[in-house]
Amino acid sequence: MRDAGWYPGRNVDTTVWRERLEADGFRIHSAAEDFLREFGGLTVASGGSGITRAREPFELDPFLAMGEDDRFGEWGEEIGQHLFPLGELDHGHAFLGLDEQGELYVVANWLARFGRMPDAMENLVLGVMPVRLPRSAHP
Repeated sequence: MRDAGWYPGRNVDTTVWRERLEADGFRIHSAAEDFLREFGGLTVASGGSGITRAREPFELDPFLAMGEDDRFGEWGEEIGQHLFPLGELDHGHAFLGLDEQGELYVVANWLARFGRMPDAMENLVLGVMPVRLPRSAHP
């Protein structure tokens, strides 16, 4: 993450993301706001071998999920959580989202969890396979 520009104490202004995404139908929650302050705007371009899956590139820019409010809303209802978009995984093959408890998700036409922050970020970066959730499964 340091190669992508992360450093301890990083604090990014989230105002632009919050205002534009709220206008697009998303409501930011405190866990997402905290996440974006620390990691927002970072891009990890490298892939390669991981622990239990290949490491995939990702970009932490919630604007990349503009127009996906239905997808996030439907999955949020499915699992009984409020999901907020964080960016893209694998050049747009899926999105990343965060619930109010700090659980990090892969959001696509399926849903999977990387775990709860801060461990979830380590799982994403190191290539740990997220746990895929069946339809109608509540965490």
